[in-house]
Amino acid sequence: MNPLDSMIGFFNPTAGLRRARARAQTKTLMNYDAASRGRRTYGWKAPGSSADAAAYGARVRLRNMSRDFVRNRAYAARGRDVIVANVVGEGITPSIRAEGNAKATVADFLPHLTSTDIDALGEYDLSEMQGIVMSTVFTDGEVLVRRRMRNTRFSRNLRLPYQVELLEVDLLDHTIQSWGDNLVIEGVEYGPTGAIEAYHLYNEHPGAVLNRKALTSTRVHWSDVIHIRRFDRPGQLRGVPWLAPVMMTLGELSDYQEAQILKQRMAALMAVIIEWDDGAARPSGAGQGLEELAPGAVVDLPVGAKPHFTEPPTVDGYDDFMRRGLATVAVGLGVTYESLAGDLRSVNFSSGRMGRMEMDRLVRMWQRNLMIGQFCLGMERWFREGLALAGHRGLRFEMDWTPPRRILVDPTKEIPAMIEEIDAGLNSRQRTQRELGRDPDTIRQEREQDAKADKDAGVTITPKAKAAPAIKEGETDEGE
Repeated sequence: MNPLDSMIGFFNPTAGLRRARARAQTKTLMNYDAASRGRRTYGWKAPGSSADAAAYGARVRLRNMSRDFVRNRAYAARGRDVIVANVVGEGITPSIRAEGNAKATVADFLPHLTSTDIDALGEYDLSEMQGIVMSTVFTDGEVLVRRRMRNTRFSRNLRLPYQVELLEVDLLDHTIQSWGDNLVIEGVEYGPTGAIEAYHLYNEHPGAVLNRKALTSTRVHWSDVIHIRRFDRPGQLRGVPWLAPVMMTLGELSDYQEAQILKQRMAALMAVIIEWDDGAARPSGAGQGLEELAPGAVVDLPVGAKPHFTEPPTVDGYDDFMRRGLATVAVGLGVTYESLAGDLRSVNFSSGRMGRMEMDRLVRMWQRNLMIGQFCLGMERWFREGLALAGHRGLRFEMDWTPPRRILVDPTKEIPAMIEEIDAGLNSRQRTQRELGRDPDTIRQEREQDAKADKDAGVTITPKAKAAPAIKEGETDEGE
């Protein structure tokens, strides 16, 4: 019992008993070491903030730091490229499933969605947009896509009366606090149920070198904005940069790497210190020629002078330290160490496949939840509304989104396994084709075209027969 409890118990035994009982119950109930407060948990921060409040006030700083990391630190840029290349790759392509006139009509207007006609700047097609969106989500944590309605009388080359514009979240007006009864936080307007109702966007990027206009903001309804971000907690409506959990580690690794590079530069220097005997005369130009030492050089030293070569520092443990640090960064980003560091020294088929399997699960999750579930379906909604505005209401069609082709670790082993799954009824052919990033309808059409072209040319393709299993020693051709 501490002195305070002893004093309280002396003057008020009842109160002292209550304090002792409460302290005993606390020790009994406190079974989680991580929840204790002491030397081991000193400096741990565990606020009870909501998902969006956790980054409130720090989101801009995190975003700017993340951009600087991607600009100036090689492994941050590499992590971004690995995730974008695996999630988006050559692009998540749309395909139409419809019948009759509906299919032909939708096919006529589909180039508006897939070509540069969709971009308000006329620069990006759909695949390029996907890459920029995923790159921005990684770096900034979130990105906005705004629909711009167009008058086709002035934009005669547009098939549908709208285009889209990619916007960084810097364009959110942080100065607005409310809109009527709705609360506006960091430029995002929330309705009475907590759902996003509108976005207050500047007319230009506030960080532009030269703003052409005075900065003013416009209220844009949620239906004209696609807000892409990763959700990690219930109730979360804003995103944070993906580098946030590993930013400290990545920065320290970069600083360590720069220090080791400087150490190597020092180690590469050869310096000579001239020691003179007591009383030796030092002529002018003593040591001349030592600054140009080269293999085979002969330099004369005056009488009484002795050369001493310095011992520069050596670099030890650099490789192991960087490997451990980069492995931590790779885990935090959700990619493999080999893809982040480009280090394939200790990789074989089994380890490479196991690492890819874990990474592929995350990639498929990001494809489904981020790119297809938010960006692609939002673009599909605008495409359907554009068809209605163009006079084509009631068209019944389905749009499928096929992710990019997954690179196989060892095709000679994985493709036969896929074929066996299809033959055994464990998987369908079209599902397997989609898992490989190929569109079943396109494959079917191309095979029909190949068959027709071969028939017209009189070419007969003989299917390759399966090789018979090799007969082992001691077996007959009928087997055992």
